[in-house]
Amino acid sequence: MKNQLESLIAQLVDREVPFPVASAEFEKKYIARVLERTEGNHCRAARLLGMHRNTLSRKIAAYHLEPHPNGTRRK
Repeated sequence: MKNQLESLIAQLVDREVPFPVASAEFEKKYIARVLERTEGNHCRAARLLGMHRNTLSRKIAAYHLEPHPNGTRRK
């Protein structure tokens, strides 16, 4: 995994992606993946992410991650 991360970082640097953009995109994708794994359960996702549920809810809203893949709303 370390080599994959190093390669990704090198690509981002080569493409001159600003750090705030890269880190926000990483955070968005990471949160989305954890939400998929927890089937949209905010409490479980927040626990796995190591953040408070309210913080997770704010990030979900900021990244527009609210709709669940099956068409329902996450709780």
